Amino acid sequence: MRPLERKNETPDPIDEALAWHNGDARATIETLLADCGHLRRQVELAARAMSCGFTRGWRPQADRDASHNE
Repeated sequence: MRPLERKNETPDPIDEALAWHNGDARATIETLLADCGHLRRQVELAARAMSCGFTRGWRPQADRDASHNE
């Protein structure tokens, strides 16, 4: 008897996001932009609440550096 074969495929996050919205690309983009806006506000609040001593001078940034655009 052969052992069960497993598929080690990792689901594509883009396909999962589209499936969540039943293939509606516009609704998917709208949700992602709303999530991005929420996370930017959270980062801004965290940056204001953190002391420089706590983070040894590091501050969170909402925008990525140009070198991280992939």
